[in-house]
Amino acid sequence: MPEGDTVWRACKRLNEALGGRELTRTDFRVPSLATADLSGRSMTEVVARGKHLLMRVSDGLTIHSHLRMDGSWHLYRPGESWKGGPEFQIRVVLETADWVAVGYRLPVLELVETEKEDTVVGHLGPDLLSPDFDRSLAIANLAAEPERTISEALLDQRNLAGIGNFYRTEVCFLLGLHPWRSVSSVDLGAAVDLSRRLLKSNLRRAAQVATGVDRPGQRTWVFERAGKQCRRCGTTILTAHIGEPPQDRVSYWCPTCQPDL
Repeated sequence: MPEGDTVWRACKRLNEALGGRELTRTDFRVPSLATADLSGRSMTEVVARGKHLLMRVSDGLTIHSHLRMDGSWHLYRPGESWKGGPEFQIRVVLETADWVAVGYRLPVLELVETEKEDTVVGHLGPDLLSPDFDRSLAIANLAAEPERTISEALLDQRNLAGIGNFYRTEVCFLLGLHPWRSVSSVDLGAAVDLSRRLLKSNLRRAAQVATGVDRPGQRTWVFERAGKQCRRCGTTILTAHIGEPPQDRVSYWCPTCQPDL
């Protein structure tokens, strides 16, 4: 699933292409929006809120989308071939004089009043990539369930928004935290600060990097490295699911560097 940095970059590209420009054609291909037509309105801005995309349109409307596992937005020039997937996977097309934005496989796509965006993103905790990120609130949210595992708490977007499985896994490794460690036994300030620092460090590059080495096969400490040797100590990396379905996720950890205390 795309995480906060990936969504932030997508919004930045969309905003640079569409922001301040008139929509010359819109084509919503989901039943609930089949009759919606925003042509003639201007795209005022495209912003990220955690893993959510908010495309604000003049006259007080917002196109809200979420990529989840497979969704994506692609930008094309008029007349350029669309290569984001087969046509039946297209959920929306937004055109201006200079750009065509195509949303593929979007599991969440809806129109809301801009002044009521909180109905779709108001449940989120502080956004780790927001300039006005509320660190104290994020820590308080995490601490509210002290017996919960740190893995589940970091992934819960109601606590703080933007962390996905990659960052959750790598943060736990870098802080020496076993994935099943309880929140009450964790330095939550350190976990929040490191999460924010890692997300911000990857804003300007396409790949997600936790090791500081942006080369194929060297970008992660433990994420998706099950059965391989730990880069620090040589112990075999383990993997298991954590959490309850349908919210369970695969976790990776080094049993030596992240002992089960």
